[in-house]
Amino acid sequence: MRVLVVEDDELLGDALYIALKQEGYTADWVKDGLAAQHALLNEQFGGVVLDLGLPKRSGLEVLKVIRAQGIKTPVIILTAREATEDKVKGLDAGADDYLSKPFDMDELCARLRALQRRAASRAVAEIVYGRISIDPNAYSVSVDDGHVPLSRREFTLLQKLLENIGKVISRDSLTQTLYGWADDVDSNALEVHIHNLRKKFGDLLPIRTIRGVGYMVEKKK
Repeated sequence: MRVLVVEDDELLGDALYIALKQEGYTADWVKDGLAAQHALLNEQFGGVVLDLGLPKRSGLEVLKVIRAQGIKTPVIILTAREATEDKVKGLDAGADDYLSKPFDMDELCARLRALQRRAASRAVAEIVYGRISIDPNAYSVSVDDGHVPLSRREFTLLQKLLENIGKVISRDSLTQTLYGWADDVDSNALEVHIHNLRKKFGDLLPIRTIRGVGYMVEKKK
């Protein structure tokens, strides 16, 4: 899951950025509202952690603009503990959840996972496809009862594909899910990850290449 951190406080923003990457997320960080708005209007993210008190454009204004443009990316707003009015305004403007500062990083990650489940229309954390099971909470994958070791990006790619069974996902969308701005991306990086998944799961994971478009996992017959 790729997460955009929007926070102008250097210490908090840096801490969030590093912690999310350590938790296995693909993370990017911007420090003002205009940069956040540009990023959200032009790139794809799985979630946003949005401070409201930002320079150049407030978080609330950014939220209103992206929702008016039909962008449904899940948003968690960060507010001061006593700022009830800000929470109400943020939720009314289209935020999906909020956290009061200071907050616990484990709680933030749990809320991001919950929003990801909701966006994928899943009531439970586990994703099951035939004999393959994914537990995003534990960051683990198994076939039957046997653990399958995956790299962080292989795990993220597998989860993205299995959350969109029967749908073609563009190459660009998958690449944006796996890589942030600070990452070096080889031209064939996505193909390498797809190859690795095919090698590890074989016929259990029928990944189709839609030439010139992207990839999809077929529905079980």
